[in-house]
Parts: sequence; C-alpha cells; structure tokens
Amino acid sequence: MRTIGDLSLREKIGQMLVCGFDGHQPTDGIRDLIRQYGLGNIIYFSRNAGSVEQVHRLSSELKQWAAEHSDIPLGIAIDQEGGMVTRVTNGVTPLPGNMAIGATRDESAAFELARISGSELRLLGININFAPAVDINNNPLNPVIGVRSYGETPELVSRMGVAAVRGFQSAGIAATVKHFPGHGDTSVDSHFDIPVLPLDRKRLEQLELVPFKKAVEAGVDMVMTAHIVLPEIEPKKLPSTLSPAVITGILREEWGYDGIVITDCLEMDAIAAHYGVGPAAVMAVEAGVDLVMVSHRYDRQREAFEALLQAVIDGRISEERIDRSVTRIFQLKQQRKMEEAMLPWEAVESRLEAAEERRTAERISEQSITVVKDEGKNLPLRRGTDTCVIWPVVRAANDADERYADKETLASYLSSMGMQIVENVVGTDPTPEEIAQAVVSSKGFGQVIVATYNAAFFPGQSKLVDELLAVHGKRLIVAAIRNPFDYSLFPEAGTYVCSYESRPLAMQSLARVLTGRVSPTGKLPVTLSTNFAFGWRG
Repeated sequence: MRTIGDLSLREKIGQMLVCGFDGHQPTDGIRDLIRQYGLGNIIYFSRNAGSVEQVHRLSSELKQWAAEHSDIPLGIAIDQEGGMVTRVTNGVTPLPGNMAIGATRDESAAFELARISGSELRLLGININFAPAVDINNNPLNPVIGVRSYGETPELVSRMGVAAVRGFQSAGIAATVKHFPGHGDTSVDSHFDIPVLPLDRKRLEQLELVPFKKAVEAGVDMVMTAHIVLPEIEPKKLPSTLSPAVITGILREEWGYDGIVITDCLEMDAIAAHYGVGPAAVMAVEAGVDLVMVSHRYDRQREAFEALLQAVIDGRISEERIDRSVTRIFQLKQQRKMEEAMLPWEAVESRLEAAEERRTAERISEQSITVVKDEGKNLPLRRGTDTCVIWPVVRAANDADERYADKETLASYLSSMGMQIVENVVGTDPTPEEIAQAVVSSKGFGQVIVATYNAAFFPGQSKLVDELLAVHGKRLIVAAIRNPFDYSLFPEAGTYVCSYESRPLAMQSLARVLTGRVSPTGKLPVTLSTNFAFGWRG
C-alpha cells in the first residue's frame, strides 16, 4: 500500500468518503466512484443484502474492482446492530438488539454476540460495523433510538457498549460507537428534521457523554456523530456533526481521541434539507470529522467529493488537514487488516450460523424476555385452550428500521409449540373497523394475547388494547414487541411482557416464555412507572 505522500489530492479525498448504492450488484455509479474518484469506503444496507452467498459475491466483486484501480484496501461497512437494525438477516446468526441485551444485564453476552457477528461479517468481506449504539434512551418518546439503546443509565450502557466494542474488534471488525454526543433524549427523528437538546455541560458529563468517553478510553476504532444541536455547547447552533465545539473541542482536545470520527449520513434531512450535502461535507471536515458518509444518491456523493476538493483548492481546508484524516484511515485499514483476501465461498458457507452460535443467541434472547407483571395469573399459557393472538403489521419507521417476513410471528411460534392458535392481523395503526372486528373475534377464546409495537406513535393500537381490556379485563395478555414504554398507555393490563423487538428470534423466545418452556429472567433496562422501575423483574 502506498504512503500518503504518494497519493494525489483526489485520491486522499476519495479515502474520506463512505458511499452507498442500490441493489445486489455493483452499480455503474459505485464503480465510477471507485475508478474516477478513488472512493475508499462503501456501506451496505438491506437493499444490498439478499442471501449470504450474494453478499459474499458482492464484496468480492467490489474489492476486486477497487484493487484494479488502487492498492489501498476497500473499507466495507454496515449497520449490523442486531435486533431491529440488522441489514444481513438470512444465513447468519440472529442477534438480539441492544435493549434486549441490556435486559440480561450480562456484559459477557454483549461481547460474545458482537464477536460472533463480527466473525461472520468478516467472512462476508465486511470490515467495519457501525455499531454499537451507545445512546442512553431516557426519553420514552424517542422515535429513532428506543430499543437500539441498552437502557436508561450511563453505567449499563457503558458496560454493554464497551463489551460490544471489544467483541467486534476482537473479530477484526472496526467498531463504531454512535451517535455522539448522544441521541437518546430526543423527540425528533434526525432522518426528518434537526433535534435540539438544550442540555448544559454538567448534565451531558453525567449522562449522555459517559458511554462515549468509556468507549474512547477502551480504544474504540470509530465514533459516529449525531445530527443534533446542543445550543449550550455549540454557540452557532450547528448540528454536532458540523460543530467544531463538539467534535474538536470535546472529542479531540478534551478527551485526546485520535481515532476516526465519521458522520452519520449527510443525506438525512437534518443536514441535507438545511445545509446541503456538499457544504455540509466541508463543514464536517472543518469540525474535525475524518469520514463523510453519503449513503444513497450518486449526484450527492459526487457533490460531496467536489466540494471537499474545491475547499482545499481554495485554501479553506489545508491539505495538511486532509492528510491527518487520511493517516487515521490508513492506520485503521492496516490495523484491521482490510487488505486480507477473502476466503472462497466454499470455505465460508459452513462457518456461518453455526449451531453453537445459534444456541448462544437463543439463550441470550430467552434471558432478555421480561415479565413485568402477571396479576391476571395468565402465565404460563394453558395447553389445549383456544388462544387468540392479535398482531399489528410491523412497519419500518425510518431508514434505520428493518422488516421481516410476515410468517415469522408470535402466533406461528406458539403454533409450532403445540398451542391452538387463531391469529388476527391488524394494521400498524388499526382503523375503527379493524378494532371492532378484532374485539368481536376475540370473544369466546380462553386466552387472548395482543401485541403492541410502538403504540405511543399509533393511537389505534392504544384504542384496540383499551377495548380488549373492556371485554377481557385482567385475562388479557399484552406483549410489547418493541417499545416497553407502551405500558404507560394501558397500566391496568393484567399481564404485561416485553420482548424489546419483533425479530423472529425474539418471537421464538417470547413464545417459549409464554408457554412456560423457559423461565423469564429479564430485568427492565428502563423505568416504566413508579412501581416498575429500572431493574424490575416480575
């Protein structure tokens, strides 16, 4: 690999970009970015991931194409957080998400799941993971973090986050903590607008910043910025991604962090709609960022490159400043051995989703299920009793969320365990007609389970549960299959259980707990009420 002194300015700037594309094969646009612009890093989304064999082939083709035009290894990144944010889902070990892991209180689980995931990603040619999220979720109405957080305390989030960082990096994956300086107390989704957090420095040091500082002290490879405004810290009211006070002031100068700082995607409306992708790319580098992410559009990716190039030509950014970032990028690529050749598919296939790793994931997932209360004495479910399961269609809320096959529901797993199940599917935000039909159809069943999914954002779900409670009272079982804070909408529910996600693995674990095959051991990683506080286990 050449030294920085051997690179042209265009090649250096190309190393500072992370770009995405559509489809299961390299597009003309992504090939052009590698050939003409020296693009050094790529990000995969679920739109790029079909089978694991296809992902392996995609990585191989991209790396080969990059090798034909440069001797600098290609960084291939992904958001493989686990739980609701999982880009590669088929053919790899299923991973519980952060809040589920937080409910286990087991940092060895966080390490082991990250190690397993990292090892499998590496086999698929992926060498960077934009995980773990170490935001502290202390706002029940947070629309974008929620169960992507380990919990509500800096101590829990720090322990789990550092363990995950060590797990990924032990597997040869560059780990990334996000979203600095902390996206957990927002009520606005930065995919759509700019969240503003009027928090003073004392509060930040006691809460939001703690997990990031612990990760920095533990040697995390990368820190991803959040597009949030901290007006008490940033005098110009700039989003943290563009803020010298946040990036250079806190992260670089106060903490002495010399690893890589990367932006969240600049195409999110918090940035693109207010600043423009090209100008924002320049402002981010001026603030202290090393890697600029533009995940979607080819025209905006070229715009970011050209804006950075022109900023150096005009003297706004010095080439010495560019060299500092490229030096960090080169060091990481060497440290994580990104130049290593991929194994052929025949040598990879048998090493993915191994039985032992699957059992580990299942055990941890089962340990996360939290029975908050069972005042109705409805658990375990009675075999031989007709059971109605009312299920909301799961809908992705933003670009972070994923979907899964409709057949992999709680009802399907309960049926496979010998229960007599009738499933009634309603919309994510049920209509009055759907509610009336579901309530009527539930009558006459010996057991009724209703699943809720982010009910605070979908009023129809609350209305559905209220009407079911009016008919079934304490006999109703409410299963929160994503946000545990749904509890506040119907605290009179007789039985309330949290799975923290609606992924198939979580639904299997939930079914095992409901049927009594597994004893529930999960502890609340967040406070639901005075009676059901952080750490509660029913």
